[in-house]
Amino acid sequence: MDTNVKAIDTSRNYVPKKEFYMYCIGGAGQGMIYAIMSSYISDFYTNVMQLPLIFVLLLMLLARVWDAINDPMMGMIVDRTTTKWGKMRPYILWAVVPIAVLSFLMFYIPEGFNRTQLMIYAGIVYVLWGMTYTIADVPFWSLPNVMTPNPDERGKVISVGKTVNGVGSAIPMLIFAVLGFVVPKILPDASTVEQDKYKYILIAVIASVLGGIMYANSYFHVKERVNIPNKPRRDKSEPSTLMRIFKCKPLMLVVIMGVLSSGRYLVQAASVHVARYGLYVGPEITADMSDSVKAELIQNSISTVSTILMVCAAVGMFGSMLVMPFLYKKFNYKKIIIFTCLLGFAASVITTIVGWLVDTRYALYACIPFIIISCVPLGALNVTSSAMIGDCLDYMEWETGHRDNALGAACQSFVNKLGNAVATTGIILMYMLIDLDPASMYAKEAVISALDLAPEMRFAMFSLISIVPGVSMLLCAIPMFFYDLVGKKKDKITKELAEKRQAMGVTID
Repeated sequence: MDTNVKAIDTSRNYVPKKEFYMYCIGGAGQGMIYAIMSSYISDFYTNVMQLPLIFVLLLMLLARVWDAINDPMMGMIVDRTTTKWGKMRPYILWAVVPIAVLSFLMFYIPEGFNRTQLMIYAGIVYVLWGMTYTIADVPFWSLPNVMTPNPDERGKVISVGKTVNGVGSAIPMLIFAVLGFVVPKILPDASTVEQDKYKYILIAVIASVLGGIMYANSYFHVKERVNIPNKPRRDKSEPSTLMRIFKCKPLMLVVIMGVLSSGRYLVQAASVHVARYGLYVGPEITADMSDSVKAELIQNSISTVSTILMVCAAVGMFGSMLVMPFLYKKFNYKKIIIFTCLLGFAASVITTIVGWLVDTRYALYACIPFIIISCVPLGALNVTSSAMIGDCLDYMEWETGHRDNALGAACQSFVNKLGNAVATTGIILMYMLIDLDPASMYAKEAVISALDLAPEMRFAMFSLISIVPGVSMLLCAIPMFFYDLVGKKKDKITKELAEKRQAMGVTID
């Protein structure tokens, strides 16, 4: 055995405070970049670029089919990478500039393009953005697995990192809210669509530049200290990398949970849509008002409603994220997921009932406490699912002798992107189901508010942030009843894995 090999001490912390903080700041930068896509791209495509609804639907679905190939492929590439700068870190530095550029291009509408050309442009940029984002995302969320061999410390790094990532994702939402009030005053004579174009391009520039700098900063401060030697070429009798992943029952349960919880993204992804067509707050709009006055009142309402919904999501999500490290000391991951998801389902049912019974102009305020509670699972799932994947990788390494850190993170990346795509698909399907076509409305040069729609249409849009995500929470709790990497079994795996690693020559720098 190599005399330089250090025993793996799972009772101590390995990550210095500065490194810990810098990793979290990188997570905030990534959150800014991802949020402009996940929260606003569906609204931009449907209500600003005014692409056909069926095209947006197919684009989201087909892009996720490609991700099912691209994400695991990236995971395998990262796991097989060996450079003097590390396995994970170089990809973050290499990808951050292309991600920032493509993030800007996603919200840029080329002048003079007809609808067909816009569809081609949007499709190419969207798919390229997803591929480039994966290049950095998979290694970044794999880093906690090589920053420390201590499962408890790894859980803390992931928990706080995900929390700060969520804080970063709230920054574009704050900018959106502010610009909703400012832009109509800067461009009072512009149409609502032109105002939205200006608003989205500003958000894209700020989030891409600032988020990109924070994201890239993690490369210079994070250390990969768990050095697992590369395995020799696989014997044909051994299962392939992908087969090991599919045969890892706990990991598959976490993936299934993630897929079933896709509806959790709707409170954020659908907030602008619900603000446009589901709810209205503000002074009464009368027939004798000019179009410019109506447009300003509608824009103010959209900004107010979307801001309140985003704040509710943030309070519920960040609140649960902040208490996760304390809950982890008393309860296992399985119990936390089941309880928070059932709590979120119950709150969503109440939100739905209140939204149906209360007048449209006041429903939002009556629903605020229940929307906050319904968003508690967002934080619990975002943090805990990543920590559970780390435990699943421990289990797989303990059982097979192989550890595929990046491929495990690729599963999480794919599930997250699939979840956002499913949420966006649900939004587009709702538009089609209630026969709401933004492009046709804008073609008539009408100024439309939620109050101009039939009550059934408004409630259908409102359901996107109430009962639909609630049902998703209920479903995703089911796989967790079969998850068993908890208690004595987890402790046994951690102890025996440390002994195996020492015997294998795994070093901890």
